[in-house]
Amino acid sequence: MASSSPPSKYFFLVVLVLCFIVGSLVAVASAGNFNQDFEITWGDGRGKILNNNELLMLSLDKGSGSGFQSVNEYLFGKIDMQLKLVPGYSAGTVTAYYLASKGLTWDETDFEFLGNLSGDPYILHTNVYSQGKGNREQQFYLWFDPTADFHTYSILWNSQRIVFSVDGTAIREFKNLESIGVPFPKNQPMRLYSSLWNADDWATRGGLVKTDWTKAPFTAFYRNFNAINACVWSSGASSCTSKSPSSTISAGNTWLSQEFDLASQEKLKWVQRNYMIYNYCNDTKRFPQGFPQECALLS
Repeated sequence: MASSSPPSKYFFLVVLVLCFIVGSLVAVASAGNFNQDFEITWGDGRGKILNNNELLMLSLDKGSGSGFQSVNEYLFGKIDMQLKLVPGYSAGTVTAYYLASKGLTWDETDFEFLGNLSGDPYILHTNVYSQGKGNREQQFYLWFDPTADFHTYSILWNSQRIVFSVDGTAIREFKNLESIGVPFPKNQPMRLYSSLWNADDWATRGGLVKTDWTKAPFTAFYRNFNAINACVWSSGASSCTSKSPSSTISAGNTWLSQEFDLASQEKLKWVQRNYMIYNYCNDTKRFPQGFPQECALLS
């Protein structure tokens, strides 16, 4: 029997090169391709896709803001995006990042970042619309400077809950409470939208602080979009319905049935206890006749 010789050093070199190439391809895939995944829809050139399609920039000046939308529509999913917000004096500006459907009875889940004076914190404004009805605002300060670096803002949306997260920490949960008559977004596919625009009639201190156009252009940056496991809606069908539940979950879609474990619940309570600055469910002046019915049950 002929003895087998050990692999040569060239064999190991080839393996290392192949591993590097595969790793690079995976990294590129996870980072997303803005030119394939999105289209800039307004702004007359103020929105730009840069860095080999891995970075997107929106800008705002006195002439106009800018915005983009996803090519795909989604009906449930976990969607992540890294944002780096307008630095310095950003009062009057709003950077909106949200899922929304079309029509008079639309569904929508909002992240809106309200600019402020230099050195003052951003306010993260969240809202949920279902069948055209919103008025479910919760607002937060962040525990970091969102202009100094990129941070990940995520929306997890399944048939039982919508969860807003920042850098993997849940800050808000909106549960499906159809059992008590509260509409829940579950039938209308939504696109991902983002825009940078002037809202100095309300965004900063109720409109008291205006946009300083001498500071323009204001710019926000986006990278590492990830909706790889979301359910794409196309031609009246979901990409997830063609798979069995077991194969879908094993493919990474654990968000389809995800619930909060004890550690996640504690993190959510920590954020809401320390960083929530407005909750519609506590606003007695706004709801003198009684709070919306979900307020008794929502976390």
